[in-house]
Amino acid sequence: MHRKRFYVLLLVVTGTLTLSAARKPGEPLRPSGLNFFSKEQDVQLGQEAAAEVRKQITVVHNQFLQDYIRRIGKRLASQPEAGDWPFNFTVILDPNINAFALPGGPMFVNSGTILNAENEAQIAGVMGHEMSHVILRHGTKQASKANLLQIPVMLAGAVVGDGSLLGELTKLGIGVGANSILLKYSRDDESEADALGTHLMAEAGYNPIELAIFFQKLEAHGGSRPMQFLSDHPNPGNREQAIEAELRTLPRRQYGYKTGEFDRAKAEVGKLPKTAPTNQ
Repeated sequence: MHRKRFYVLLLVVTGTLTLSAARKPGEPLRPSGLNFFSKEQDVQLGQEAAAEVRKQITVVHNQFLQDYIRRIGKRLASQPEAGDWPFNFTVILDPNINAFALPGGPMFVNSGTILNAENEAQIAGVMGHEMSHVILRHGTKQASKANLLQIPVMLAGAVVGDGSLLGELTKLGIGVGANSILLKYSRDDESEADALGTHLMAEAGYNPIELAIFFQKLEAHGGSRPMQFLSDHPNPGNREQAIEAELRTLPRRQYGYKTGEFDRAKAEVGKLPKTAPTNQ
């Protein structure tokens, strides 16, 4: 029985790998590859993981900044290609340029990302990129690939909403720490997130070229030590050129949307403490 199950799984994996091919600019963007999780399990896992993340980070207690990031996020999430994921957005106190989104929709944006962006479109670009990992289900795809035999067995006996998916995954060595498999994407994943992020930006009225400019800025300032965002998001190669190529496949639009609150947002971040209070 076990041998039969293994051979069936091997056929599924082999077929998935055979069907995968390099995507060309303008081609459809949808979840692909081996993934044992259901969409509902993505959401459940993300909610459980977010609760753990909140124990490890410092949430920014500034309602203006939280509302500002949520407005940008909600505009991106309302676009047709964003799907119907229950996204939520939180600004955390961290001077590094970074952001991350957990399966199902919880997103955390570092205060340093706001401070170092040159305009609102660059913030939207980072957020659209992270949202794309959720929409394309990259986190649970990577988890599925990491443990081909035990995860299907674990999920087969799981009932969504009953018990902790995160707890079961932690037993398999898949947690929510800095090196979590759920946040370690392949170069193909990064390429897809860049492309879909370009679409979300364009649909929301933000100029997608600002995402390419932001990546150029990070690489120029990284030097021999890559910035945190680039360390967590490997360069798929010719990143800026790929974003520009994707942009050329999109319908012509008028860009320039902005909330008008970017300058105040940067000023508010500048008032924040540099580090978290010692009593947290």
